[in-house]
Amino acid sequence: MKLLSLNVGRPEASEHTDQAEGVTGIDKRPVPGPVRVAAPGPKGVGASGLEGDAVCDMRHHGGDDQAVYAFAREDLDEWQGTLGHVLRNGSFGENLTTEGVDVTGAKIGERWRVGPDLVLEVASGRIPCRTFQGHLGEKGWVKRFTARAAPGAYLRVIEPGAIRAGDTIEIVHRPDHEVTVAFQFRAVTTDRDLLPRLLVAADALDPEAVEAARTYVAKYGGGDVAGDAA
Repeated sequence: MKLLSLNVGRPEASEHTDQAEGVTGIDKRPVPGPVRVAAPGPKGVGASGLEGDAVCDMRHHGGDDQAVYAFAREDLDEWQGTLGHVLRNGSFGENLTTEGVDVTGAKIGERWRVGPDLVLEVASGRIPCRTFQGHLGEKGWVKRFTARAAPGAYLRVIEPGAIRAGDTIEIVHRPDHEVTVAFQFRAVTTDRDLLPRLLVAADALDPEAVEAARTYVAKYGGGDVAGDAA
């Protein structure tokens, strides 16, 4: 398992963002590194965890629980075949393009060591937005991306460090619960009956997903917590 590509973005004008200045940092480009990665601070204050990487709309992106975004090269390859054109590393706005890592099957709270020092923790899947759709120029992209339920993972920084393309990735902790990135993503998008089952991972889950789960339980009860979360 390795970091195939390390990607950072610069602010660029876009008509597909609700950000007041009309700029976005979604167009990430590969850099060799090293790049220092550290917790950026809470959402609304902190931006990207990667030094030199732009997050322009801090209302919805960035902060400690979305410090780093990872997407598997294997999933990019699947979309490349579906869309019929080349998707370079960083095409989906990911900071880390991984190889050999089951990002979709990663569990909330799972920890990865990247390179010698950096330790990251899986916090949630990425929810697609109109900026993402406009960046790719694909009609109906939000719906298509959501239906596949392989959203990539947002990660928080547990131990800071500098990383570079080619660094190894090691899973150093994998929780004993059912909540994978795919499961969490489906729960907050297409299958809200799953929301109560997210609470077993509440300690590591993005706070917005925890709030959604608790709101659902308060309104509808615990629901059916049996079954397979794969």
